[in-house]
Amino acid sequence: MVTREIKRIIPAIDSQDGAGVRLKRSIGQRQNVRIDPFLMLDMFSSDNPDDYIAGFPPHPHRGFETVTYMLNGKMLHRDHMGNEGLLSSGGVQWMTAGRGVIHEERPQQESGLMRGFQLWVNLPAAEKMKPAAYQNIEPEAVTEISDEQMCVRLVAGELHWRGERYQGPVTGISTHPVFMDVTLQPDASLTLPLDSRLHGFVYLFEGAVRLNETAVPAEAAVELAEGDQVSLKTGDQPARFLLIAAEPLNEPVVQYGPFVMNTLAEIDQALMDYRQGRLTGTD
Repeated sequence: MVTREIKRIIPAIDSQDGAGVRLKRSIGQRQNVRIDPFLMLDMFSSDNPDDYIAGFPPHPHRGFETVTYMLNGKMLHRDHMGNEGLLSSGGVQWMTAGRGVIHEERPQQESGLMRGFQLWVNLPAAEKMKPAAYQNIEPEAVTEISDEQMCVRLVAGELHWRGERYQGPVTGISTHPVFMDVTLQPDASLTLPLDSRLHGFVYLFEGAVRLNETAVPAEAAVELAEGDQVSLKTGDQPARFLLIAAEPLNEPVVQYGPFVMNTLAEIDQALMDYRQGRLTGTD
């Protein structure tokens, strides 16, 4: 077994999106700051309604997937076809935009803590124009593995742990993603298998943790080097972090805002389709 080291650190920077939602963006803060197949990672976290109440008014997507993972609070998703889903603490929406979707995200609270992540995952060229699809996962449907030292919430992918096989509720994604929310108690250590074919990163958002013997910086996407397992440990305080990985596509990426394709001509077509009301193929 080869234990993965730190390959690169991408510190999050303050940013805004939607109608002024304040967030921290690591992956995707510039278009060349990506970890194939991941295009963007945002964390939003505030108990000030002014930072999030305006939400994300209707906006288009084509050519990739969005993953919204709520830690605290409630967010309503609605699309152009009338689909709706209410995300609450611990819930997940994995949206495959494919050919096109126009959706909005609205906070369903006027006070209190709103905290979570949005991850963008690229689609292979062969799937960029497929119909939109959703996997809305309720909090209780997320697979949990725990003992006195740790808790793993497995959103997507497989985990072979102590002779058992666990499967996250998100399935059917061609990049075979692994998405884990991991909590470690103080003075705990954890070694998790991670397929050598996957590109991955750790994002620490509570406490302190070390990857092997190197401290993991908070609020940064810490890209993992090659290997087939990840070894983490805490000191005198607990830690909570995301461990996310997927198969790289190794394809050209051409992005214009919410459109991610393989060529400039495809971006031009997406813009034309949107302006003419043909983005989703259902208009």
